[in-house]
Amino acid sequence: MADDWRVRILLEDRVDTLVERLGFDLHDEARELARELKHDRLVVSRDDDTVFVYADSGAQADRAQKVIESELAEEGLRAREIRLERWLADEERWDDEPDTPTWEESLLARDIAPWEVRVECESHDEAEALADRLESEGYGVLRRWRYVVVGAGSEQEARELAERLHGESEPSSELVWQVMRGNPFAVFGGLGA
Repeated sequence: MADDWRVRILLEDRVDTLVERLGFDLHDEARELARELKHDRLVVSRDDDTVFVYADSGAQADRAQKVIESELAEEGLRAREIRLERWLADEERWDDEPDTPTWEESLLARDIAPWEVRVECESHDEAEALADRLESEGYGVLRRWRYVVVGAGSEQEARELAERLHGESEPSSELVWQVMRGNPFAVFGGLGA
């Protein structure tokens, strides 16, 4: 399901000029910027001196905003305000506050799995085989002796993987590292088993 995004442009004057340019002939720089949008259909509407451009994603709306800003500059038009907004369905309103990533999204953006599944194997060979199998499935895996730590992108994925592997899921040791700065240890169950 696509999100609803829009660019809201409040113009000082000549609203018709912008709407016409978006509907017909973009100048060279705007056409170049719009090349990435060529397979998309963006809806343009207006309400008095405000123009709205609707998109399916934040990235698509951001690209559309660059095209609009280029057209405004080319025509010598001034916008009192240009805002990128996202529809909040639960609240039934448009919001222009930037998305605050969850801690999981922040870690994933840095290529760090936010969740881990820890598996204690019966032997070193079993741990190597499990690590190899999981790596071939695309998981990030860390193996130490007979212990395997598998990265997961979400709590749900970690729980399902833990059930499948008979392991334990928990937030990433990256969080432990942040809370107890400099602690590289991922502690498994018993003591020195």
